[in-house]
Amino acid sequence: MAILWVLMALLTLSFVVIPLLRRRRGVIERVSPDHPDAADPANYGFVREEDLDIRMPGPDQDLLDVLDLVQRTQDYRAASQLLAGTEAAGELRWQRVQAFAGAAALELQQRPGGVSETPGGQWLRVWRAEQPKDAGGAAVHAEFLVQQAWRTSTRGTDDFRIIMEEAKDACGQAALLAPGDPIPYIIELSVARGLAYPREEFEQLWLKILDRAPAHMGAHLAALHYWCEKWHGSRELAYSFAEAAAARAPQGSLLAAMPLFAVFEHLPEVNLVSGFYQSEVVTKAMHGALYAVHAARPDDPMLAHVRHLLVLFLVRAERWAEAMNELVHVDGHVGALPWTLSADPAAEFAVYRALAVAGFEANGGSPASLPN
Repeated sequence: MAILWVLMALLTLSFVVIPLLRRRRGVIERVSPDHPDAADPANYGFVREEDLDIRMPGPDQDLLDVLDLVQRTQDYRAASQLLAGTEAAGELRWQRVQAFAGAAALELQQRPGGVSETPGGQWLRVWRAEQPKDAGGAAVHAEFLVQQAWRTSTRGTDDFRIIMEEAKDACGQAALLAPGDPIPYIIELSVARGLAYPREEFEQLWLKILDRAPAHMGAHLAALHYWCEKWHGSRELAYSFAEAAAARAPQGSLLAAMPLFAVFEHLPEVNLVSGFYQSEVVTKAMHGALYAVHAARPDDPMLAHVRHLLVLFLVRAERWAEAMNELVHVDGHVGALPWTLSADPAAEFAVYRALAVAGFEANGGSPASLPN
């Protein structure tokens, strides 16, 4: 799934052993996990670290069931049916396309194939061969190629460019099969970033998406990358893009959280002190995201993405009760930013969860007073 971002290793290094907190003479101090005063996330009914699901940001049982069936039988038809029955312009279909493509890419990585072994992800190849006009299969194939480029090649090399050009062609084919579908163009946003589209060309691509799905959160997050300082824009351009999206967000849209994602993309690499996270810029972005979360539909597929990012910011800002409130809603699934930037997303999430629990208790909180 989608898949955006970079700084969590620094925080992991700064908290080599999970630093839990307790109150002593009005001061918060760190204590080791086995200390008798250490807070225990299990007391709050949170899922054990080893049981956290790293595949998705939140529950999607239909997707999990189909993924299990496809990978077990190597028969693509259930995936085709699921995508055909998922709203074309919705966030959920985009997430499912990413999930199927990611599953095929991971299979291929684990089983590259050989003289006597069928390569992993064969079901996707069969899908494209048997159903060449299936728009869902075409989109999954295009996204698969994009993920392969980023996973297996180095940006700027011939291999990377060749795979990305193939992905661009696949996006065009997918778009022809479903003219009103924004997903082929959303996939191409990653191609645009990788191949460094000129701004005019990128903006033309973006207009095609706005014509089809103007409030698509996943598309906005994918486009934000292009405008970031580390890619083809600047901090100012990224902030401007995010703030414009938030300003035109319809009621109940999570686009109001876009400035927080822009802030995350430009976090200073050495500033991990809470003062930065209590600054006006960060506080304003957090408040926008909190507003978006409270106004959004409970079943919005992008809601978990915003909540996960809020956990990071709220913990760093030492807003423990609010962090706990977000954790209650997302605990169990960690397949989202910022955790997916880590080599061990579950462990990264567990660090922040432990900090939130400890800070919550150090300020008088308890399982009985857990916000909900």
